[in-house]
Amino acid sequence: MTLTIRPERASDIPAIHALTEAAFRNAPHSSHTEQFIVNALRQAGALHLSLVAQEAGIVVGHVAASPVAVSDGSPLWYGLAPLSVAPDRQRQGIGSLLMAAALRQLKDSGAAGCVLLGDPAYYARFGFRPVPGLVLAGVRRHAAGRRHLPCGLRCDGLSHRAPQENAHPCPSRPAASGQAAMTQKR
Repeated sequence: MTLTIRPERASDIPAIHALTEAAFRNAPHSSHTEQFIVNALRQAGALHLSLVAQEAGIVVGHVAASPVAVSDGSPLWYGLAPLSVAPDRQRQGIGSLLMAAALRQLKDSGAAGCVLLGDPAYYARFGFRPVPGLVLAGVRRHAAGRRHLPCGLRCDGLSHRAPQENAHPCPSRPAASGQAAMTQKR
């Protein structure tokens, strides 16, 4: 079967809601509100991108990104969340394909950077790393949990510098293998 990554359509909304709820249902780090957050962002017109992974006419994955404010006021930063894959399709590369497509679209749209709340061990493969002192508005420190930390990625080829306290430069381009060598700004 062929997997297609494409922008969401209005007809996908119920499937995205159900998929997101199922993907986070048993996640111990989740507040189990991700599907409502996506709907609220959509209704507010705040989804910069919303991509689905579709196979045989069924939505099996979804990722969204929306504008965020960073503490130093740098423009064009986005929050990427949530990344959802159907429970029976997890660990098959669908999430990685969605992440790659979302990051490519953010870069192509002129984004300066991207932040998320997640497991650094997972998101490092895309160039994200934890940022000490990074505060994501509305996320309580203990809600993040020990394994889920605010992480950031600066999109390459842009003149915007990374905000001093909220994000950092990461690799300019992930390696072909999907693994990224981290860099650090001093």
